[in-house]
Amino acid sequence: MGTPPDQEPQLNTLTRVRYVKTGRVARITLDRPDRLNAMDRRMHEELAVVWDDFERDDDVWVAVITGAGDRSFSVGQDLKELSGRVRAGTAEPSTFGSRGKPGWPRLTERFELSKPVIAVVNGYAYGGGFELALACDLMIAADHATFALPEARLGLMAGAGGVFRLVRQAPYRAALGHLLTGRPMTATRGYELGLVNEVVPAAELDDCVTGWVEDLLRCAPLSARAIKEAAAASLTMPLEQAFRTRFVWEEKRMHSADAQEGPLAFVEKRPPEWTGG
Repeated sequence: MGTPPDQEPQLNTLTRVRYVKTGRVARITLDRPDRLNAMDRRMHEELAVVWDDFERDDDVWVAVITGAGDRSFSVGQDLKELSGRVRAGTAEPSTFGSRGKPGWPRLTERFELSKPVIAVVNGYAYGGGFELALACDLMIAADHATFALPEARLGLMAGAGGVFRLVRQAPYRAALGHLLTGRPMTATRGYELGLVNEVVPAAELDDCVTGWVEDLLRCAPLSARAIKEAAAASLTMPLEQAFRTRFVWEEKRMHSADAQEGPLAFVEKRPPEWTGG
C-alpha cells in the first residue's frame, strides 16, 4: 500500500496540494479543479506531509484549507481511481478509518492535532470532502456551497468519520436523514444546523475568512490549543470528570509566559505580544 520510500512526497514535490505559509498562517489548497478536487491516493499522501509540517512548525498557528477553483471544496474519494481498482480486482474492502491506506493518519483521524484549522467551502463538499470539512474546527461557506454524504447511494460508508461526526455536530434525526438518504444540504441549512460558522456571498468569502483568521491570531496560541483540546476531549465526559481532567495543552498554557502577558497587556493598554511560550 502507498508509495515506495524513494517516491514519497516531500514539500517541494507536491502536485495535488498547494501549501503556502505566510506569517502565522498556513494555506492549504486541494488542487485538482478539473476533477472537482477529488482526493486520490497521491493527494492523501501529500496531505499527510502537509499536516506533519503544519503541526511541527512553531511559527505557524492557524491553517486554512480550501479547494482550487470556484466549483468545489472536494467531492471526496476519486471514484474513477477506485473503479479502476475494482475492475482490476485490486480493490480491498474498506470500512472506518485510513489505517493501512495512503496518507494515514488523515486529518479525519488526527485527533491530537493541536492547532485550529478553518475549512473554506466554495462549492461542493461531498463524501470525503464533507468529512474533511467536518474534521476542521471552523467552517466558512460561500452561499452556493452544498454538502452531502452520498455514500449510501454508492454502496459505500462515510468511513472517514462522517457517520460519527455528523450525528455529533448536528441534531441526531437531521443528521441521520442526510446519512440514510444521501440528500444534499445547502450552506444555509448547514448554518442552521450549526455545522457552518458563517455563510457569505462568494465574492465576500476571502474577506470573511481573513476576519476569522485575524481574530484567531489576536488570541494567545496556547489558549487556542488548550481550548480546542479541552472542548473536543470533554465532549463525551461527565461535567465533573471534565473539571478533574488534566489536559496537555492547558498544562502548557497555564505555566506559559503568554498567560502573564495577556493580563499585563490589558492593564497597560497595549496589544499583547504572544510568543507561544
